[in-house]
This record gives sequence, structure tokens and C-alpha cells, in this order.
Amino acid sequence: MLGYGLILLATVCFGAQNLITRVLFTPSSLLGMVDTGGFVEPTLSNSFLLMAMRMAVGVPMMALLLPPVYPRLWADLRRLGAPAYRRELYLALAGGGLMFLYLALLYVAVGRIAAGIALTLFFTFPVYTALLDWYWFGHCPSPSRWGILALILLGSGLTIPMTGAVMSSWLGVAFGLTSGFMYAVYTVVAQKAFETFHPVPFTTISFAVTLVLSVVSLLLWPGDLAGLLWPALWVGGLLSAIATVTGHLLNNLGIRLVGATAASMLGAANPALTAMLAWGALQEQLSLVQGLGVLLVTISVGLLSLTKPP
Repeated sequence: MLGYGLILLATVCFGAQNLITRVLFTPSSLLGMVDTGGFVEPTLSNSFLLMAMRMAVGVPMMALLLPPVYPRLWADLRRLGAPAYRRELYLALAGGGLMFLYLALLYVAVGRIAAGIALTLFFTFPVYTALLDWYWFGHCPSPSRWGILALILLGSGLTIPMTGAVMSSWLGVAFGLTSGFMYAVYTVVAQKAFETFHPVPFTTISFAVTLVLSVVSLLLWPGDLAGLLWPALWVGGLLSAIATVTGHLLNNLGIRLVGATAASMLGAANPALTAMLAWGALQEQLSLVQGLGVLLVTISVGLLSLTKPP
């Protein structure tokens, strides 16, 4: 039970980090009592800003907290300098670049559409992963997996907003779907890396590369930084970093106790849990059809984790 509890808490942390991003981008009513948020516009340049602030706190936290979880962390990182580990180094750097891309796109999506919907669109990534796995490695999905992937696409389609600011909504949808695709490529790269490299140092490098790319992108495309409420942004960055690092730590510990399959099943609850948290904490409302779409994607991703890949 401990392992399942850790995975569930990790899922709560991952949902919380997305709600924090939502508040930073969009005026919100916390618990229906406190009006706050909307400190920056949901643009790519501001996504770089928030990511840089989040990673500036998160990377040092990981450097302090991960070694007790995986004592060989620093030894593994030092080995990457050896010629024999060039493959692992290149895969880890590629993973960092892909993490940067999917997070930047997801940030914009969360800022433009409801957090639960953005996460549901992001969770189309198993569809892309299956197609990439088939294209690159020749692993054709079974008929049952094709059916589940179709349900994921159907559920995602049901969540697409049909009212409100049309352009803003559709930009959010496009960014959410593209974020899912980038994450799918990230998982394929990670899968290859994990054949010879431990997930903890791989994740550490991914976070460090994301920090560097966020800072470089922010220097090249700073956007309008005048008049920003910096204390609020730093508080948001700190809370987001705590949620992110805690979520990864709990998730890694949970996987060690219950295995990757069970962890994937519980992790599939992320869209539904995020929607519930957004409803309770931010008063975000979904239509009945959108709620059914979130539920369908959540159940389908859970079922997908039960089916054996080819």
C-alpha cells in the first residue's frame, strides 16, 4: 500500500504544479475566496521565464535530494565524460532538449485553456509513442491497443473547447497536442537510454538542460519584462519546483515498490485529478461532454498500461 500511496501523492504533486502555472498565467479565484493570478501573459517567451525560474530552484533541490535516493548519481554523471558513454550522454542531452520543448508548449496550453483539458490533450502522448515505436522499431500495436488509442483520441476530441475566445482556445489545443507529441519523443529517447543508463541521472541531466535552454531562450527572446510582479512569480516558481521535485522523488520511490505498470495506471489519473483540483481550488468548470472526455482519456490510458506492448 505504501508504494501506491507514494504514486498517488506524486500524481497530486504533478497536478498541483500545473495549477500553479495556471494561476501565474490566468486570473483565478482560489477556493472561491481569494482573487489572484494573471501575473504574465500565456506566451512562449513567458513560458521560458517561468521555466527558468522553476528550474533555477528545482535543479539545486534535485542535486541535494536525489543522491540519498540513488547514491551512484554523481558517479554515473562523471562517467558520461568517458568516450564509452557517448551514446548515453547524447541521449540524455536530447532528452533535456525534448523536456524543454514539451514543458514550454504545455505551459502555454495550461495558460490558454482549462488545466484539466490541457493535461488531457497532453495525455494523447501514448498514441504518438505507439506510432513512433512502430515507425522506428517495427513494434506494431495489437488490435486491442489500437482500440484503446482510438478511445484516447476520441476522449481528447470531446474536451476541445467550442466556446469562449476561439483563437485563444484553439492555440491552447494546438500547443497541448504538440506538447504531447514532444513528450512521446522524449519517452522513446528515454526508453533507449534506460537500456544502459539509470533513470535518476538521466532525469537530472534533463532538468539541467531544460534550465540552460530556458535561460538561453529567455536571453534571446525576453519578451516584455517591465512591470512584472516578481515576488509573486518567484513564489510560484518555488512552489512549482517543490511540487515537481517532490513528485519525481515520490514517483521513483513508488516505482521501486510497485513496479512501472502499476505506477503508469495510477499516473493515468493525472488529467482527471488535475480537473478535480482545478474545480475545487480554482473554480474551473467543465461541460458534461468535456468531463466525459477527461474521464474517457483517464480510463483509456489506465487500460493501455495493462496491455502488453508487442
